[in-house]
Amino acid sequence: MTRTLTGKPSIDRPWMQYYPPQLMEGLSIPEDTVYEYLLKRCPGDDVAAIHYYGREITWKEVKEQVDKVARSLRAIGFGEGDEIPMFLRAVPEFIYVLLAAEKIGASLLCRDNTIQENVDAVKKSGAKMIIAQDFLSHEDLNKYRNEAGVRGAVLLSPIQSANRSEVPDYCWNYLESLYTDYPAYGPCTISWNEFLKLGEAYQGTVEAEKNIDRPLFRAYTSGSTGPSKQVIHSAHTMIGNMHQMNFYGASSDFRPTWLVTQLTPSLVAVVVAMLLLPLASDKLLILSPFVAPEDVDLEMMRYRPNCWPLIPMFIETVMKNGRVPDDYDMSHLFSAGAGCEAYNNNQLQRAQKFLNDHNCKATFTTGYGCSEAGSNMSLPLTPHPIRNGNVGIPMPLTTISIFKPGTEEELTYNTMGEICQCGPGTMLGYDDPEATAKAIMIHSDGTRWLHTGDIGYMQEAGTIYALTRGDAPRYGGGSLATLPMENLLADAEIPGIDDEFFVIIPDPEHHRCFVPYLFVVLDKGYTVDDIREKVYDCLEEYMHPIDIIALPERPFFHFKTNRIGLSKDIMMGKFEN
Repeated sequence: MTRTLTGKPSIDRPWMQYYPPQLMEGLSIPEDTVYEYLLKRCPGDDVAAIHYYGREITWKEVKEQVDKVARSLRAIGFGEGDEIPMFLRAVPEFIYVLLAAEKIGASLLCRDNTIQENVDAVKKSGAKMIIAQDFLSHEDLNKYRNEAGVRGAVLLSPIQSANRSEVPDYCWNYLESLYTDYPAYGPCTISWNEFLKLGEAYQGTVEAEKNIDRPLFRAYTSGSTGPSKQVIHSAHTMIGNMHQMNFYGASSDFRPTWLVTQLTPSLVAVVVAMLLLPLASDKLLILSPFVAPEDVDLEMMRYRPNCWPLIPMFIETVMKNGRVPDDYDMSHLFSAGAGCEAYNNNQLQRAQKFLNDHNCKATFTTGYGCSEAGSNMSLPLTPHPIRNGNVGIPMPLTTISIFKPGTEEELTYNTMGEICQCGPGTMLGYDDPEATAKAIMIHSDGTRWLHTGDIGYMQEAGTIYALTRGDAPRYGGGSLATLPMENLLADAEIPGIDDEFFVIIPDPEHHRCFVPYLFVVLDKGYTVDDIREKVYDCLEEYMHPIDIIALPERPFFHFKTNRIGLSKDIMMGKFEN
């Protein structure tokens, strides 16, 4: 049957052709709390929900711990509407506290930036207690007390739920590196076990009235592309995102395993798409938060997971460490792909070759999403080649279209503009109403659209191409889009270039214009002079970089390419001869 397109993706929704009718039948967002949502999908009390360093934690234990922690949160003074500052890694207790906070009507506040930014966030929350790992330094604790008005801290050992004998040496080494000579101590601190004992003695009301639209999870954007902002989600928005992905990584033959390494739950995508999603879709969640980024390849080989949420930093580590044997069989992975940031054609090609060489049958894909949308906005369900910024199609209950930046003028197919989204996973807002009004616009038809600031286009088939962050005009003409520029270099296959990426900074001589700098990782024996002419030859003139700078490796900050740090270095003259 021939489809008639209006030219407006929001009306045509052409991506729906890829979703089978069976999937769409009854696919609506349940009116559940996160806890209710998980329990309805619990495969049985005696089934292991979480594996944590040699310990299998059953669903029965999860339920018991959530009830205990809810009582304990009440006992130390938290109640309905309160913000609970949380500085835990992805340990089982994080999940207990999240679900317990929901029970008592509170929200979690998570941030993992500088100590001063963390202190400022806690001060703004008005909280008098924080929950942190026991490697919190005494100096940092005093900053929370003196500058944020905190009276004390609940301190959790990283191995509270672990089998000590099953923690590998490289994880112990990483753990030891987290402790200072003076960890937090004194009468203003209590251990996790003491915290639970306070809950046992608590006699008051524990559960708040159910409200799936109240704030539940507050997390800050990473700050890797601009000022960090607090994003607020409810049970409704979190379920609104994960409910569209429950089929991801499923198997009818056996119960899949799902490994999470290193990534912290201070990020919305980690909590929604990496911690809650496997619990809600009958997978065994394997947590390994205390592994150094450079050792994630060892955890991959140790656990041989079926699903492993990857980011560019992780797959680059696996490929470059050289510790994965040539004959290692990676067919245990059902899916492989990189979220978090754009992945150029050179990176895609290298990753796919690595998978193929190790018998992994999966196609390496790229994803697209943001904290404001509750994590994923798209799924790689498309026959089109995963290249040139192709991030798949919108999730089944999510609408994505392209608009003239900052307006409600919807553009047609294959036209560059701002990627905008509306759907059940969209955040409640930021903690700043003014910033919220800029990001979430109510269009004249009453639709609530999230304006992402990302630039891309959509094909007639519904495939989204995410190309760059924000419009960056260059003086004299042309708009600097990082991914297309990187892909021109990648497709040219210039000898000597192992990796390349652009950093776009404001033009110091022309207001509201920008200039590009190219960073390269070179093969041994090559210099910038060896590649310079070939770089210019494959780029349009307006794309020519101000300078080409060689680095020993791609630098990362908050798991993303550290473009913001390099921007500062450029503007401070660090790379000048």
